[in-house]
Amino acid sequence: MNGRLFPGKNLTPDLINRLKEIVGSENVLTDPEKMIDYSHDESAQTEWRCLPEVVVKPVSAQAIASLLKLASENQIPVTPRGGGTGLSGGCIPLYRGIVLSLEKMNKILEIDQVNQMVRLEAGVTLGELIQVAQEAGLAFPPHPGDESAQIGGLIATNAGGSRAVKYGGIRNYVRGLEVVLPSGEIIHLGGKIIKSSSGYNLLHLFIGSEGTLGVITQAIIQLLPAPAFTRSLIIAYEDLEKAMETVPMILQAKIIPLAIEFVEKDVIVITEEYLKKTWPSRIGQIDLLIILEASTEDELDRLSEQVAEVCLNRGGLDVLVAETVSKQQHLLEIRSKIYEAIKPFTVEILDIALPRSEIAAHVRRVKELEREVSLWLPTFGHAGDGNVHTHITKVYRQDNQLIPLPESQWKDKAMKVKKILYEDGLKRGGVLSGEHGIGIIKRAEFMTLAEPAQIEIMKQLKKVFDPKGILNPGKIVN
Repeated sequence: MNGRLFPGKNLTPDLINRLKEIVGSENVLTDPEKMIDYSHDESAQTEWRCLPEVVVKPVSAQAIASLLKLASENQIPVTPRGGGTGLSGGCIPLYRGIVLSLEKMNKILEIDQVNQMVRLEAGVTLGELIQVAQEAGLAFPPHPGDESAQIGGLIATNAGGSRAVKYGGIRNYVRGLEVVLPSGEIIHLGGKIIKSSSGYNLLHLFIGSEGTLGVITQAIIQLLPAPAFTRSLIIAYEDLEKAMETVPMILQAKIIPLAIEFVEKDVIVITEEYLKKTWPSRIGQIDLLIILEASTEDELDRLSEQVAEVCLNRGGLDVLVAETVSKQQHLLEIRSKIYEAIKPFTVEILDIALPRSEIAAHVRRVKELEREVSLWLPTFGHAGDGNVHTHITKVYRQDNQLIPLPESQWKDKAMKVKKILYEDGLKRGGVLSGEHGIGIIKRAEFMTLAEPAQIEIMKQLKKVFDPKGILNPGKIVN
């Protein structure tokens, strides 16, 4: 857990005492055992883990401003951290220094039902936002990940989720931000507005910046009226091509589901065993999970019948319907726990985003590689928005059994697979990350494969906002 060397001053006892003066001694951790949870995120890799020198938990933007000013003056690296649920190493303190946790800035500041917006602090969790919206008779349509994820982190990675096919990612719902710059200045971007043509759009520059340009402390989030009725359908297919051919047919029929997921049966079986729960579809090799919503039951019935007809006409083997809330939650729990179930076998999870029309061809390439290198490469994802999650593992699959491989055998293969799949995704008009972010785990490939002119512009932006390079060093392009 040794960190990299940072070209600044050491974090001396005097500086730590000054941090305590700024945020309160009760909000400063220096005990290594208490800081272990702040040394990693939820990515499968362990080689990037790094213990910070100190963890601070401020309770106000003013305290963060003073902290960043102190850090900037002394060139101490600062790593902003939300809920730690990321999968790209974005909140790992590579250069040790200060981990700035937003967990205590967790207040819902205002529910504005007239404008259908909520103003909240960055440490509010996704689960808390969903609950508050429901209590107000509204909804936060995207569901970008683990409900323990914090809003600041979701905004900093421009989190997506399965519902992006209909509602987009979190970028579509951020109306305003309060951000503390490395200099200690506090700026306010956007507001309770829908439109703005007032100069450069700095608001959207911070969305997806992964804490490298400033620290998000507050956000104004758009809410929408809650849907009256929802229903989940599972459609089984014998092969991927038929399943993927169905997706554009559904959309061309002027049906926009809340979500369209594709998942292979092999990972479902493992997740069933892990959770001790049963997935209702037992036939075929791959399933589409389609979630519909409507304002009336009659409309929901009509949409369900249309989707079923399209799917069965395109090779679907069977259509299973989950009408009750409990059955829908049962399906979503199994789907959401797939990564957790296969994480012990996983080296890295990719989240390449592609045009929908390229999903089938890309996944075919995944299956070819699986045979070529003898590694199990389970793949699932968001068929509606083109986000494909291939898991590079350290096992191979034989006769429905997972056979572990020694590191000497899987390591080079894993690197080869990663390079080939990134190149294949880019060739098909895709990007390296659709929702997880670049962080440190994808940084080397991003720097190599992205257009040099784009990388140079990003580097210049980093210098403008953070001239001393203290904020989240080692991530994205810095």
